[in-house]
Amino acid sequence: MLRAMDSAVAGLKAHQNKMDVVGHNIANVNTFGFKAQTYTFKEAMYQTSSASTSGTADAGGSNAAQFGYGTLMGTIGMDMTASTPSYVGGLNASINGEGFFLTCSTKPTAGTATFSKGGMDWDYTRVGQFNIDSQGYLVDGNGNFVYGYDPANINDDGTVKDSTKVVPIRISGDITKATTASGADRYYVNYGNPDPALKATNVSINKLGEITATITDKNGDAHPGTSLGKVAIITFQNPEGLTKGGATYYKASDSDNTGRADSNVAGGDVSELMAGYIEASNVDLAKEFADMITTHRGFQANSKMITVSDEMLSDLVAMKR
Repeated sequence: MLRAMDSAVAGLKAHQNKMDVVGHNIANVNTFGFKAQTYTFKEAMYQTSSASTSGTADAGGSNAAQFGYGTLMGTIGMDMTASTPSYVGGLNASINGEGFFLTCSTKPTAGTATFSKGGMDWDYTRVGQFNIDSQGYLVDGNGNFVYGYDPANINDDGTVKDSTKVVPIRISGDITKATTASGADRYYVNYGNPDPALKATNVSINKLGEITATITDKNGDAHPGTSLGKVAIITFQNPEGLTKGGATYYKASDSDNTGRADSNVAGGDVSELMAGYIEASNVDLAKEFADMITTHRGFQANSKMITVSDEMLSDLVAMKR
């Protein structure tokens, strides 16, 4: 009798936990970059009344007889598949495949940081909702600095010289003119100059993650297409191993289950960007409503089991009287 009550209580708790996950998914159906979670059950411990025995020449074998104690939470996983991008225009970008943008609430003291997945308290996000702040830094919708590569760290063919060296992308206090291998002029911001940011207009991002703008130098000359750098794209061996940090961010540490983390630019082996788009939530409302109904039915069935068990216990007490 008490085993039935224990099983029912365990079932109520497990189904309530699943309803919490379903409710959270439905609440974030319109949250940019949200990844739906899945909840699974597992059996609780068993009490063996009689063990499984093998047959002999004089007697047949018998199977084990066991009493269970209900169900428990199995896993809460994340569906990290890419979702449909929504066009919003502006200085926004969506990753057309795997990967995360690299952001942080602080700047490196040395100007340049060495990337490792657990370093600098990084915030990884799929939401490329960018803008330029009053200090000339590229920031996301929550004010985090967006990290990428200094234009001086980028080769003429768009590849990166050292992918481990990342900087907060900004409009620095000066621009540099360089000549490419083909003889063309190339202008880019000079991250080594600490002067206040210069005037920038027509700031945009392309599918390879390069931020460009029309920069007006100290002499008043405008230079269209000046490079501010390229945003970094971080890929994980096991993105499902990331931990949700709230506000569209994910966290990683050197001891977690994400495996190897690599930093690079978009294009080539890394997914390209869709300029002007932001990734929508990947919540499937039809699936969530179906899960909500079945979870509710499971909760009702377990609550009914508690009621019936209570009535049977009452009958036993009445027998004594």
